Amino acid sequence: MSAAKILIIDDEPNILQVIQAYLEKNGYIVYIAESGATGLHLFENLHPDLVVLDLMLPDLHGEDICRNIRRSSEVPILMLTAKSNEDDMVNGLLIGADDYMTKPFSPRELMARIISLLRRSHKQSELAEQQLLRFRDGHLVIDLEQHEVRVDGQPISLTSIEFKLLVTLAKHPKRVYSRLELINQIQGYTFDGYERTIDVHVKNLRQKLGDDPKKPAYIVTVYGVGYKFQVSSHE
Repeated sequence: MSAAKILIIDDEPNILQVIQAYLEKNGYIVYIAESGATGLHLFENLHPDLVVLDLMLPDLHGEDICRNIRRSSEVPILMLTAKSNEDDMVNGLLIGADDYMTKPFSPRELMARIISLLRRSHKQSELAEQQLLRFRDGHLVIDLEQHEVRVDGQPISLTSIEFKLLVTLAKHPKRVYSRLELINQIQGYTFDGYERTIDVHVKNLRQKLGDDPKKPAYIVTVYGVGYKFQVSSHE
């Protein structure tokens, strides 16, 4: 795993030097900004893994920087400030900070909190990644949490049945499902319609995926049995 990138936005040179030295000693890549504007510029261009943010800056309020970052990113934000009353702390957390430390501070405690935030962020990223099914180098992406399917980065509109059908097949590539099994999976055992109705759903799904039924990239007909989802050999 590559070293985490940490952006420190603070206007006190001594504090910047202490934090930078401590973090770099522990293997992190550190970027520093002595103003809010510089900090936002670095954030947008460097995409750090964590931000240490002072609330009292010469040009922009730290709260406004936090809100700005939160509009586009869930990166962990640790507020580091001389504001020590409870209202300031609560407000900082409410507008999007993940943790809050007051000055003066212990570099060891700061380090421990950064490690904790990065670990939590990594676990959340792993969970989010588990909700994505990717095929053919991202040509097809199925987002289970958002209930969304994208082809070449563009979302496609699927009915509820089409989405369930695709997910059922894609979760178990190469497994052959009979028509009855697919109907039971997506419509339940109480369904009393004609098994061949699944063919209509497959046809519509293929059209939306751009999947040629004569040379299918994804949904393959297994004659006399049903359907399976195929993937390339490297997936």
